[in-house]
Amino acid sequence: MSTTSARTRLALIALLSATTFYCFYKSRRLKQLKKLTLNPNPSSSSSSPRIGKLFFISQTGTSKALARRLLDLLAANGLAFELVDAASYEPEDLPKEALVLIVASTWDDGQPPASARFFTNWLAESSEDFRVGSMLLSRCRFSVFGVGGRAYGSSFNAVGRELSRRMRALGAAEILPVCEGDVDDGDIDVVFEAWSGKLMRFLKGGVAENGVALGNGGEAEYSDVSDDEEEEGEEEAVVESGVVDLEDIAGKAPSRGAVTKAKTNGTVNGKRDMVTPVIRASLVKQGYKIIGSHSGVKICRWTKSQLRGRGGCYKHSFYGIESHRCMEATPSLACANKCVFCWRHHTNPVGKSWQWKMDDPLEIVNTAIDLHSKMIKQMKGVPGVTLERLTEGLSPRHCALSLVGEPIMYPEINTLVDELHRRRISTFLVTNAQFPEKIRMLKPITQLYVSVDAATKESLKAIDRPLFGDFWERFIDSLKALKEKQQRTVYRLTLVKGWNTEEIEAYYNIFNIGNPDFVEIKGVTYCGSSATSKLTMENVPWHADVKAFSEALALRSNGEYEVACEHVHSCCVLLAKTKKFKINGQWFTWIDYEKFHDLMASRKPFDSNDYMAATPSWAVYGAVEGGFDPYQSRYRKERHHRSNQ
Repeated sequence: MSTTSARTRLALIALLSATTFYCFYKSRRLKQLKKLTLNPNPSSSSSSPRIGKLFFISQTGTSKALARRLLDLLAANGLAFELVDAASYEPEDLPKEALVLIVASTWDDGQPPASARFFTNWLAESSEDFRVGSMLLSRCRFSVFGVGGRAYGSSFNAVGRELSRRMRALGAAEILPVCEGDVDDGDIDVVFEAWSGKLMRFLKGGVAENGVALGNGGEAEYSDVSDDEEEEGEEEAVVESGVVDLEDIAGKAPSRGAVTKAKTNGTVNGKRDMVTPVIRASLVKQGYKIIGSHSGVKICRWTKSQLRGRGGCYKHSFYGIESHRCMEATPSLACANKCVFCWRHHTNPVGKSWQWKMDDPLEIVNTAIDLHSKMIKQMKGVPGVTLERLTEGLSPRHCALSLVGEPIMYPEINTLVDELHRRRISTFLVTNAQFPEKIRMLKPITQLYVSVDAATKESLKAIDRPLFGDFWERFIDSLKALKEKQQRTVYRLTLVKGWNTEEIEAYYNIFNIGNPDFVEIKGVTYCGSSATSKLTMENVPWHADVKAFSEALALRSNGEYEVACEHVHSCCVLLAKTKKFKINGQWFTWIDYEKFHDLMASRKPFDSNDYMAATPSWAVYGAVEGGFDPYQSRYRKERHHRSNQ
């Protein structure tokens, strides 16, 4: 026998021996795994069982709130658990745990909240590291409840599913399949309670869904249900939904297994109310009046201010709106973005398309005016409110379709706008530049806005956090659609210090795409602390910052645009097309509203030049009044913040 042949045989024998040893080791470990109990130490059965760990991974507080509810339920059933924030836990200690429950939220792009990345990365790296081995967590049993929004498509509850996969890859036994809660469908509390109930039955000795059970003696038993059969059953239970990520409200969503059979408003065709009871309660608490199943109206603070003779909003200064006769409303509370500066702290639903029941546009207009009038009447007797202004306020002449959400998502938006115009109510409609085809289909609007929150793809994604994967293409196409409009068009820029205030050149480059009549530049409004936003007061620019940005942008346009107006109180500046709206040195940014309605009634083509009006001197940029109407009484609140002087 040759030397080479002998070496080959010896190597083969060594390989077979190693394989046999590994299989023997694996078999022994699996037998140990099957004998796991709530008390992992058989020799100390008389002692107290090890305390389980209840982890939460949370960005907005929803997962944490659910975990606290589960902790109370566990305690009520005599089960000792410790509530742990995964962000502060040392994952190297996981192999010591016998029982782990996880309530985990999914954040941007299917990723966990930044605070929990170390925990999830450790699991991912360990499960891929051959040196760690597949039995690292073999003494641990676990279950995961995921919190997310199905509107995000394939990334829906990605974190919960990934945690389950990684735990199983490291040898942990899953006592219940991952339960995926959709915070926007309206029944997440029901789903969570159902999952919690199954968990209690298992922990107290019942049978779990995946074949793991506790017998009378407390010993774990396993059935022959395969992973493939489990996954097949899970896939059958998943149904796509058009709704909605609203993770900062612990909303309600149907269980995964019940979605296909769950009734929505008494039907099974998927047409349901956009505004669930939980969302409704949250919006009502904020002062919104909900109309039907998907619309809303709210009285603006500037409406109250001008009713009291204390000044109007920046639209009064820029365009001549009578703020006390302006109704703020929307026919769609849903949106396709989750902007970091959202005034509503994301308490409205989001979606990529209309998936809900649809209310009649005439009914929406009638109800909106009725509710608005009732709110105006409540101002009677308030100091400064005169009978004349109150009477005028009861007959709205303007409608700002920018309250919240995306108005053009509403399929009957043209009919609704027609009805407003028929009543000689002007329209100021704002869109978030994600539905270009809807912009093209729009009938004439008094003034049509596109929100231009950033000028580059990267910053737009960071600021608007859009649902659409092709958000940038949709954004650019929306600007092109705006260019086709003959009536007044506006780019609305919201400046967020540290996010988009350095993009002068990039903003200038997109001017020619949409060719807007006006560019509104406004400092972001700080709406208080919110787990859904990273913004602080440091991100809020001063009016001097907004002016400097506006002047630089006007200068870069080489005279195509000039700074026309400002409203110091709102930290807002207006750029206007010089050749179009500056005639013989006089600005014409205001609107002749009666002329607009006459033009609409004539049904003849017209453009923005046909209904412009002269801007008063007090509203012009650089005026000593700073955009404050001198016919109003200036009221200055006592401030207690630190000055920037």
